[in-house]
Amino acid sequence: MLRITESGLIAEELRRAFEGDAWHGPALLELLEDVDAETSAAKPLPEVHSIWELVLHIAAWDGVACRRLNGETTQLVGDADFPPISKVDEVAWREAVAQARLTHDSLVKMVAELPEPRLRDRVPGKDYDFHFMLHGVAQHELYHAGQIAILKKAARRV
Repeated sequence: MLRITESGLIAEELRRAFEGDAWHGPALLELLEDVDAETSAAKPLPEVHSIWELVLHIAAWDGVACRRLNGETTQLVGDADFPPISKVDEVAWREAVAQARLTHDSLVKMVAELPEPRLRDRVPGKDYDFHFMLHGVAQHELYHAGQIAILKKAARRV
């Protein structure tokens, strides 16, 4: 009989939130399938991050989770938290999505291979454990996926 580990379950939760087959509806990549560079960089709502900025932000925090799992104490601030868009064109947009996917895939692989006892280890520099952090990463991605869904609708109305 196949034993499903807690690490495996969390990895699957992360995968579903990002790639698809999520219970709640479209996952992040599903929402981005029909988004072009112009739409992704648009700001149809005042003082709200663009879809592109949110994708870069999600990728940045997935990277933080990977570094923390490797024992690094890290926190993002300023442009590291919401990296700026350097150039708005289709190639740069597709590269941003591909990089986000690559970072996320690395995180999912790390989590799937994580020995279960490590889930209760404290995150370097934080007062919570990896179990809490990894569920938070999935929640973070779903939160921003919801924002992206709203931004897509708002961009169509402008």
